[in-house]
Amino acid sequence: MKILVLGGSKFLGRAYVADALSRGHEVTTFNRGVSGADLDGVEAVRGDRTRPEDLERLVDGRRWDAVVDTSGQQPYDVAQAARLLRGRADHYSFVSSVHAFADWPAKPVDENSETLDCPADTPQDQPFANALKAGCERALLDRFGERSSVLNCGLLYGPYEPIGRLPWWLERIARGGRVLAPGDPLRPVQLIDARDFATFGLDLIDQGLTGRFVTTAPIGQTTYGEFLDACVQATGSDAELVWRDDATLLAAEVEPWTELPLWAPDNPDWQSTWRADSSRAAAAGLRCRPVVETAGDTWAWLRNGGAAKVTYTQGLTGVPIGIEAEKEQRILAG
Repeated sequence: MKILVLGGSKFLGRAYVADALSRGHEVTTFNRGVSGADLDGVEAVRGDRTRPEDLERLVDGRRWDAVVDTSGQQPYDVAQAARLLRGRADHYSFVSSVHAFADWPAKPVDENSETLDCPADTPQDQPFANALKAGCERALLDRFGERSSVLNCGLLYGPYEPIGRLPWWLERIARGGRVLAPGDPLRPVQLIDARDFATFGLDLIDQGLTGRFVTTAPIGQTTYGEFLDACVQATGSDAELVWRDDATLLAAEVEPWTELPLWAPDNPDWQSTWRADSSRAAAAGLRCRPVVETAGDTWAWLRNGGAAKVTYTQGLTGVPIGIEAEKEQRILAG
């Protein structure tokens, strides 16, 4: 098939391109060329999706069997792309997020859960907000309808991760010593390797499947303790994991999710972080590799120069990832 990837040079988009090329598909990427190098074998079209003239140049004389949109953050931008591509592509697959659901992470969610209130015609250049993904979904569905698929992404990790959640843990554990481990080691987590996400997304396209899919690891696939143990194993470290419960960490003013990456305390605001029901995706063929494999591959990538490509900040919010060493030691001593 001929596939257009909006993005395609960074993390998930890169994983889509690599998998699509391995299947023998013809791949076009559309990006600004600033986030990373395109993989060999693609037709790379340079442009900014926020500029109508760049989109017009992209579609001029081209047609695709499917579009994969890994970079849509603003409803206005998704609407413009979908409008131009509606007559030039048979299928449009949009990577959304569980953040689009109104009740997450306080309550469990599935494909039937209500999404946040954000209209499809939201003006351009809005400040970052989780609701924007819901508006992007509406903008796509208004123009592609049943020829589209929406993949509500869970927590992505693996090689080429730019944010730095798994990389921070690997690097901290590699330094050894007593390592502050958050919450309950038996608490289930749902982590999906970006490569597994991309494989599933392309499988849907290959099979002609449409609709909405919550795309994250199955509930209870692994635990936080197993996740950190995998980091110890991957790095070969002599680190000692020292667990502190939620109450202790909250009393010490540790910021959930960012200071100790992926820590979600068991309180009303966070209690269903790891309860997104991905059973529909599993029935359609989603498979997730073991956490120890992802940890090992990510550590190898970091040691081969990958660390220089990690921002160690929480996405568009700019919040730093990782706890300061002095604060960690103070909590361990306490």
